[in-house]
Amino acid sequence: MDRRTTIKGLIVFVSVGISSFSFYKWIAVNSVADVSQLHKKKALIAELAEVIIPKTDTPGAKDAQVEDFIVDMMKFCTEPKNQHNFLNGLADLEIYTHKNYNRNFIACSKSEKQEILKYYEAKSLYKLKIISKVNNKVFGMPFFIILKQLTVEGYCTSQPGATRGLAYDYIPGAYASCIPLTKNQKSWATK
Repeated sequence: MDRRTTIKGLIVFVSVGISSFSFYKWIAVNSVADVSQLHKKKALIAELAEVIIPKTDTPGAKDAQVEDFIVDMMKFCTEPKNQHNFLNGLADLEIYTHKNYNRNFIACSKSEKQEILKYYEAKSLYKLKIISKVNNKVFGMPFFIILKQLTVEGYCTSQPGATRGLAYDYIPGAYASCIPLTKNQKSWATK
C-alpha cells in the first residue's frame, strides 16, 4: 500500500465517522422528548428562575409562577430538539451540582446557585457567533439560553411582573415608539 492510498482511506474513514455521529445526534435530538417528567422538576425550575429574576422590592420569578409558564411552553410550544436540550440540561445541572457541591441545587446557597448558572452560561456561549448560530439551528438552543429566555418572557407577561415589576400604563395614550425613561423608572410593560 502506498502512502496516498492510506491517507485517502483515513480521510474517508474519519469523514464517515464524523458524519454518522452528527447524523445520530441529529436524529436523537429530533425524536420525541418525554416532557411528562417536567412536572417532577417544577421546584428545580422555580429555583433556577428565581436565581435569574430574584425577589427584591419587586416580585421575583417564583411570585410570578414562571415555572408553570416554562413547563407549559416546553410541553406545547417548543420543538423537540429544544425540549431534549432543556431536559438534558436539567439532568446535567443536577449531576454537576451533586458532583461539585455534594447536594442538590435547591439546597445550595445563593452564591453557589449563581456560580452554577454562571458556569452554564459560559458553557452555552461560543466565542464565534457564527458557530453559535449554526449549532442553534442544527442542534437547538443550549439549556441556559432556553431557561433564561423563558424566564424573562414568563415574568414579563405575568400579572405580577407586568404590573409590579415593570411600569404599567393601564390606559395608554397615543403610541410613542421611543420614550426616554426618567431616573429610577422601571421599564415599560405596555410600550
